[in-house]
Amino acid sequence: MDDAATTDAPAGAVDGVPESTEVLVVGAGPGGYVAAIRAAQLGLDVTLVEKDAYGGTCLNEGCIPSKALVHGADVAHEATHAEHLGVTAEVDVDVGRLTAWKDDVVDRLTGGVEGLCRAAGVTLVDGRATFVDDHRARISTDEGDATLTFEYAIVATGSRPVEIPGFEPDGERILDSTDALDLSSAPDRLVVVGAGYIGMELSTVFAKLGTDVTVVEMLDDVLPMYDDEISRVVRERAVEFGVEFRFGERAADWEPTDDGVVVTVEDEDGATTDLAADAALVVAGREPVSETVGFEALGIEPDDRGFVPTDAQGRTARDHVFAVGDVAGEPMLAHKASHEGEVAAAAIAGEPAALDHEAMPAAVFTDPEVATVGLTREEAAEAGYDPVVGRMPLQANGRALTLGSTDGFVRIVADAATERVLGAGIVAPNASELIGEVALALEVGADLETLAGTVHTHPTLSEAVMEAAAAARGEAIHTR
Repeated sequence: MDDAATTDAPAGAVDGVPESTEVLVVGAGPGGYVAAIRAAQLGLDVTLVEKDAYGGTCLNEGCIPSKALVHGADVAHEATHAEHLGVTAEVDVDVGRLTAWKDDVVDRLTGGVEGLCRAAGVTLVDGRATFVDDHRARISTDEGDATLTFEYAIVATGSRPVEIPGFEPDGERILDSTDALDLSSAPDRLVVVGAGYIGMELSTVFAKLGTDVTVVEMLDDVLPMYDDEISRVVRERAVEFGVEFRFGERAADWEPTDDGVVVTVEDEDGATTDLAADAALVVAGREPVSETVGFEALGIEPDDRGFVPTDAQGRTARDHVFAVGDVAGEPMLAHKASHEGEVAAAAIAGEPAALDHEAMPAAVFTDPEVATVGLTREEAAEAGYDPVVGRMPLQANGRALTLGSTDGFVRIVADAATERVLGAGIVAPNASELIGEVALALEVGADLETLAGTVHTHPTLSEAVMEAAAAARGEAIHTR
C-alpha cells in the first residue's frame, strides 16, 4: 500500500481499532505485553497490536516450548540411564503426544497473557502496525485498515532465526528451531548446523530421544559466548549423550535424497564431507525484526545489524518512541525484554526508571544447565578491578552427588579490595534457578562475606554458591 492510501485510511474505520490511544505497543512478546500491562497499571490508555500470537517467539516458538521438550527428553533419558541406581526400564517415547502436551502448555500461557492484558484494561488489536508519521500508525487487520493516533509508542517486534543462504527452511528436510519443536516423531539422524545455545539445547533434546545427532560448527567449541571452562563441561556431557561434533567446518551445500538429505560440510582447507541424515536443523542465531513497522516514517534508523539504538529508558532517536526487547539490542533474552518493557512504561508515565544490565542473568538449558550474571574474571580486570575468584566443584556437593550430576561448578568473581560480588558462572543442574541469588547480590551490592555467611539449606545445590563465595575469601570448608 502506498503512502497516500496509508494517509487516507480513516480513523476508527475497523471494529476494535480505536481512533486514538495514549500508548501504542507494537508486538505482544515478553517485552510488549509486559509494557502494555505496566502502562495500563500506571493509568495510561494502551492499545496493543499483535499480528500473530500473544507471548511472542519466547512463549510460542522458543523458550517455553523448548523447555517443555527438554523436560520430556530428560524424563525419558533418566528412566533409561539409571542402572547404577538399581533402576532398569525400557521407555517408548511418543513424540507426537509429547509435542501435543507442549502445545497445551503454550496454549494455556498464551491465553493467560491475553487475559492479563484485558484484565489490566489494555485494548487488544489483531493486526499489523506501521508508522505513517510521528503520531499516526496504519493498523492493518483482516477486516481492513484504519489509522490510529498515538502520543507514545513502544516497539517490541522481537527477532527471527537467521537464515543461511542456500539453507532456507522448508519444514521437511531443512528445519529451523520452530520446525524442530513441532515434529511428530524424532528423526533417526539429524545434522545440526550451529553449536550456540539453541543448537546445543535442541541437540541435547534429540540425542536423549534417541536421535543420532551430528553438530557442525565453524568455531572450535560449543557455546562460543562462554569461556572454555564452561563450554568444555557442556561439550563433554553432550558427547556422553552420543552427540558427534565437527568443529572448524561449515555447511556448504545440501541435496535431497529419497529418505532425507545429504549435507556437504567443508573445512578450512576446502576439504568436503557428505553427511546423510533425515533432516538438517539450521540454528545460526537470531536477528532483529526492525523493518516491518516503518521506522523510516519517524526518522529512526536501525544500526548495521538491524538493532534500534535506545537510551537508558528505552527511548529511540524520537523521544516519544521507545524500543524494547530483541529489536533494541543484545542480549536477546525474554526477561531482559520484560524488564525493558516495564522501564519504558514507567518512563512514559513519568516515573523514575532506568535500565541496568549489570545484573542481567542469562541461562542455557543444556545438560547441565549454564547460567551467568555480571562480569567474568577477564571482564572485571578490564574494568579496572583486581578480581578474586572462588570456585566450588559439584563433585564436592552432597546434593549433586545424590542426584548423580556432578559435572559442573559454581564460580564467583569479586573485587579483591572490597569483596563486592561482581559476577558468577554456574554449570549445574538447575543453574538457571541458582543464578538468581547471585543476581540479587549484584543488584544490592552485596559482598562475599554476605553470600558466604548466609545459611543455606543442606543438602542443596545452592550450598555450592555459599562455598564458592567462601573459597574466594580463602575460607571454603568443603573444597581445597
